[in-house]
Amino acid sequence: MRVHVIDGTYELFRQRYGAPSYQTQEGRDVGATRGLLRSLWSLLREPEVTHVAAAFDTVIESFRNELFDGYKTGEGMEPELWAQFPLAERATAALGITTWPMIEFETDDALAASAAKFAADERVHQVVICTPDKDMAQCVQGDRVVMLDRKKRVTLAEPDVIAKFGVPPKSIPDWLALVGDDADGIPGIPGWGAISAARMLTAVGHIEAIPRDPAEWPKGIRGGKRLADNLFSAYDDALLYRRLATLRLDVPLVESLDDLQWRGIDEPALQELCDELEMFDFVDRVKSGGSKAK
Repeated sequence: MRVHVIDGTYELFRQRYGAPSYQTQEGRDVGATRGLLRSLWSLLREPEVTHVAAAFDTVIESFRNELFDGYKTGEGMEPELWAQFPLAERATAALGITTWPMIEFETDDALAASAAKFAADERVHQVVICTPDKDMAQCVQGDRVVMLDRKKRVTLAEPDVIAKFGVPPKSIPDWLALVGDDADGIPGIPGWGAISAARMLTAVGHIEAIPRDPAEWPKGIRGGKRLADNLFSAYDDALLYRRLATLRLDVPLVESLDDLQWRGIDEPALQELCDELEMFDFVDRVKSGGSKAK
């Protein structure tokens, strides 16, 4: 079997900027949630989608904000989008999808922890992490744990991660620490780019193994002295950035594999939500076309 774990936060953002806008008669902006419902119902209708969960950043800030003041916050998020997070969580739950609202941890941590947990179950053939977020590349394991960009319909297994980033999954946090990640507020180390970081980490694996003497570095890395000076003058920062980029596997997810099995919609909850969203025929359409192909 396959287990699909969904980046609900990304999916809601994607619908906000990709689905048609919609305001209810009361003036409530609900277009992203309406798009999310349609998109995830389409996913659930696929025959191989039998065990599924979704995680959301119920609170944008996490334990990482206590470690680094520059880490991402909810500042600047559109109020119209932020107001739809509770609706989105209700939407996935009403569709019968196991839903994880994240407060102390982040959505990415929940996805990483669940991927590790369910990939260890011999009944699972593959865990599919539904997100394009580059942070998640560290979770990929061969073709047993893969990433799926649902928008582009692109799947990344381990060889694809190496081809895209130049490093294997285990080195992704180190790569992000050196290069930086604007989306998460990780500044990186000045001068280090994707190519220099990839060449170094392909050779040594992790930041701790980078020689202090540039003469001992792999060939093909330009400006070694400057890069070395920048790294080792901010060495503690680099290790902190890697800690920020490293996803946690200790998120307390109590659900078992059997709990993730999709057993159908919660019809009363879905009907109530759809009435609020003014999707008056959605439940009937789900019921009339809801059986999976065998």
